[in-house]
Amino acid sequence: MKLFQKTIKKNIKFEGIALHTGAISVINLLPADINHGISFKRTDLKNSKPIIANWANVKNANLCTMLKNDNGDTISTVEHLMFSFYSLGLTNIIVEVDGPEIPILDGSSKIFIDEILKNKISVQNAEAPNLKIIKKVEVKEENKFIKYEPTNKKYLEIDYTLNYNDKFIKKQKKKLIDIQKNYSEISSARTYCHQEDLEKIFAMGLAKGGSLDNAIVISGTKILNQEGLRYKDEFVRHKILDCVGDIYLSGFFLTGKITCNQGGHQLTNKLLHKIFSNKDNFIKNNNIPKKKVKISQSNINYKIAI
Repeated sequence: MKLFQKTIKKNIKFEGIALHTGAISVINLLPADINHGISFKRTDLKNSKPIIANWANVKNANLCTMLKNDNGDTISTVEHLMFSFYSLGLTNIIVEVDGPEIPILDGSSKIFIDEILKNKISVQNAEAPNLKIIKKVEVKEENKFIKYEPTNKKYLEIDYTLNYNDKFIKKQKKKLIDIQKNYSEISSARTYCHQEDLEKIFAMGLAKGGSLDNAIVISGTKILNQEGLRYKDEFVRHKILDCVGDIYLSGFFLTGKITCNQGGHQLTNKLLHKIFSNKDNFIKNNNIPKKKVKISQSNINYKIAI
C-alpha cells in the first residue's frame, strides 16, 4: 500500500502558554508543497531562517526536545506537535511560531490533533519518502535502553516500560501496535512530574508555565490534579507519545518495533543518530534524494543526513 504525502487544507492557529518559558505562544500551521517536509519559522526574530524538523538539528533533549538551525534560531518542545503530525500522516507543514517554544496546551497532543482533523487534511500527488531499517540498533545507558528491530509488519510497534522508585507510578508497561491506526490510545496522555523535582526544574529555568492545567503533578501516593488521571497508565502512554514525536524527526514513518526501558528524549535522539550513522542499517527508496543533503536552513526539502 502506497503512502502519499499530506498537508493541511488551510491555516490553523493555536495559542497557549509555553511550558518552560511561561510566555504566551502563538503558532500558525501553514500548508506546504510536496517534498517540503516539516519546518519551523520564528516570526519574532529578524532574518530568521527555517528550522528543519530533523534529528540532526536537535540541540538539547533535556526535559523537552529543542531544535536549532545554522542561523542560531531555536524552537523547543516540538515533540507533542510532531506526534500529531506522525499520527495523522502529515509530511509537509510550515509551523510559524512567535517565540522560542511551542505552546503546551493541555500537556498532550489531543488539542492539536482534534483541530487539525476539524480543518481537514489534503492528500498530495506524491508518495511519502520511505526508509526501511534492516538491522537491529540499540542504545544502552546503565539501566536504560532503547532498541529498534526490523519486522515484516507495515506499521510501527512500541513496547515501553517505566519503573520509578516512587509510591505512585511504580512500574508501568504498555505495548502499542500500529501507532498511526491506534494513536487515540495515547494522544490525550499528559506530561507529568514529581512535586519533589519541581525545585530542581525551576532552578534550571524551566517549567515556568507549568500548572495543573497542563501537567500531572505527583505528590507521594497521590496526584494533585483534582480531575484525576485520564488513564491508569497515563504516564507510560505519555512516554510513548514523546517517543513517537521524537522518532518522527527521522523524517519517515518508520515501521518495525521499538522497545524502550526508562527512556526519554535524549535516548531516542541517540538511537536516531546511531541508525543514520551507518548506511548499512537501512535502505532508502527513490523518493529520497540520492545525494547527501546538508542539514541547513537554506534548503527546506527533506533533510536526510545519510
